[in-house]
Amino acid sequence: MRRDPGTLSFNAIGYTVIISFTLFCLIPFWLILAGSFSRETDVIAKGFQLFPVHLSLDAYRSVFTDPEQIYRAYGVTVGLTVTATLIGLWLTSMGGYVLSRQDFRFRGSLAFFIYFTTLFGGGLIPWYILMVKYLHLKDTYTVLVVVHLISAWNLILMKNFMRSIPDSLIESAKIDGAGDFKIYWRIMLPLSTPGLATIGLFIALGCWNEWFVANLFINDPNKYPLQYLLYKILSDASILQSTIAAQIMSVGMTPPTETLKMAIAVVATGPVILLYPFVQRYFVKGLTIGAVKG
Repeated sequence: MRRDPGTLSFNAIGYTVIISFTLFCLIPFWLILAGSFSRETDVIAKGFQLFPVHLSLDAYRSVFTDPEQIYRAYGVTVGLTVTATLIGLWLTSMGGYVLSRQDFRFRGSLAFFIYFTTLFGGGLIPWYILMVKYLHLKDTYTVLVVVHLISAWNLILMKNFMRSIPDSLIESAKIDGAGDFKIYWRIMLPLSTPGLATIGLFIALGCWNEWFVANLFINDPNKYPLQYLLYKILSDASILQSTIAAQIMSVGMTPPTETLKMAIAVVATGPVILLYPFVQRYFVKGLTIGAVKG
């Protein structure tokens, strides 16, 4: 198929811009990866390079000097992500289905109150008092899960996505004797896979990157999620005061500082990077349809 010079020029410029932008996004992560495999002395003397001057695994040895701490934090984060994502998708999809139904009398009023929370909030102090004094969720795994279950943005996105499903399917199911829950379970959920994948990715990323809620409510080190453990190490004024560095010194090693931060960042973000390609095709479709329809 022949193409005119204008089309070829446009494609060449477009591909150049996209490739340049992709490289612009990948270079920071590549610097982190290269820094994690560099020697501490090279980073201090020359800064971070695109390729390690001398290949070294000292930073990763330092991270896994106390592997139990890392594995425990990984377990907390994985459990939090899986639990909150599954329950959050269930609640969000049910809420979106109810709000998308034209025959639901109060859907407009409920949608207004949900949208209202995106504009105004009670603030951090009332939220903290509610969680600690009334719900008694201080220093529990439950608080890490609850805060990620429902989001006004996710509800609105799911509602708009489900409104794009033809009402004739629901009417046909009702004629065949299907109830509301059966319609939701057998028709709406299978047809909402792109929307569910999109919202599931939002919830999973929020859970995987969780550190702020843990900072407020979690005191037990055994309940630290991975990102909060990373935050604790990076925010430590001296790496020598951390548990990992103390064990490194006990075996006669020189604890890395900057390369240790890079290695922990790689350990924390690796699983998300591996997961994203599997849901990417659903992510784009679900986000565009849910944002435009309705």
